[in-house]
Amino acid sequence: MTGRMYNRMGFIGKVLLGILLGVLFFQYSCAPKKYLQDPAPFKGEVQIGVASWYGSDFHGRKTSSGEVYNMHDMTAAHRTLPLGTHVKVTNLENGKSTEVRINDRGPFVKRRIIDLSYAGAQALGMVDSGIAMVKVEVTKRLKQSDSQYTLQVGSFKERKNATLLKEELDKRYKDIYIVTTKIENTDYYRVRLGYFSSRESAQEMAQRLTEDGYTVFTTRRE
Repeated sequence: MTGRMYNRMGFIGKVLLGILLGVLFFQYSCAPKKYLQDPAPFKGEVQIGVASWYGSDFHGRKTSSGEVYNMHDMTAAHRTLPLGTHVKVTNLENGKSTEVRINDRGPFVKRRIIDLSYAGAQALGMVDSGIAMVKVEVTKRLKQSDSQYTLQVGSFKERKNATLLKEELDKRYKDIYIVTTKIENTDYYRVRLGYFSSRESAQEMAQRLTEDGYTVFTTRRE
């Protein structure tokens, strides 16, 4: 009796697996051909291909730039563009467009060219669909030498305190991000602002922050 039940369960498992594989194959084979084409290479400052987005599963994790990923920020992941580059992304299916900053690497799914934050996907009207054909245009490209310095406005052991400061700064300034640093097995969440090519330009912004009541110092980016 036990052997029969085992064989029966094994048969049912094989049937369910077959059904699942069939559904996946059907979905893939029925996907519009435009989503299955290899992305066009960059021509100058423009690239056309499939965009996707990532959200709550990665919210609060460290990005390739050292910032903490915030799904509500206008950011994105790209495989090759320098971190800190600003791009205009246009949804070719509804005409909506938005500007995001590249602060992470990806997407790591074949045939996709950019992975938008939840906020970016929302602005393009592609949250429900998950993917969309887009045009990516570089609006501000940063070289490595263009972003040697940054400003640190706060350092906290509690991430929520860093997030509160970031949200406050976001109301008046641009390019606010959080870097996580581990010192003697303790995580510190450092709130930073901007990318500067020289210490002098960073100090000009530091003066403005100081006048607004913030304690700030200039530091090199990691």
